[in-house]
Amino acid sequence: MSERTINFVNYIIQRVQTHKGDAAVLRRADNPNTEYQAWEILAGFSVKLDSENERLPFAAIAAGIARAKPEFNGKTQIGQAIAKCYDDGNQSDQAKAKLRRLLACDNTAEACRILRPLLKLIESKTNLTLDYSRLLNDLLWFSHDESRQIIKSRWAQNFYGKQGEEGADE
Repeated sequence: MSERTINFVNYIIQRVQTHKGDAAVLRRADNPNTEYQAWEILAGFSVKLDSENERLPFAAIAAGIARAKPEFNGKTQIGQAIAKCYDDGNQSDQAKAKLRRLLACDNTAEACRILRPLLKLIESKTNLTLDYSRLLNDLLWFSHDESRQIIKSRWAQNFYGKQGEEGADE
């Protein structure tokens, strides 16, 4: 995991807790129609605004944090969190469908678009705190063909309760 993703997540968590105006802007950062409002905050963290593969992951994670308002970065992985949204856990057909849809993503923009409602679902159905740094790191590497399969495999392993290789931390 990169120091940049850890620092960004910690910064956004702190910013959301201390600046209500920024929190409101960041909650809309993953909406294509309003994401530009968060560009000042993202650019302040040297996010390349002209790169979709960089801007969209940072915006998606910032929006997720702004909505969930965690006090710290958690340890729950995205696969685990999807399963925990349903009473049947990883045996739930709905949970499996949500995971399959995420695993079917072929590019970063699609993964960020699919994550938007998933993050809202996790926030509304559980009291888990996601590992936003890991998820941001995954999304930043998702555009690399050689990393995408490793990331998807880890998400699936987390969903089904099996611990896999850490991987994709280049």
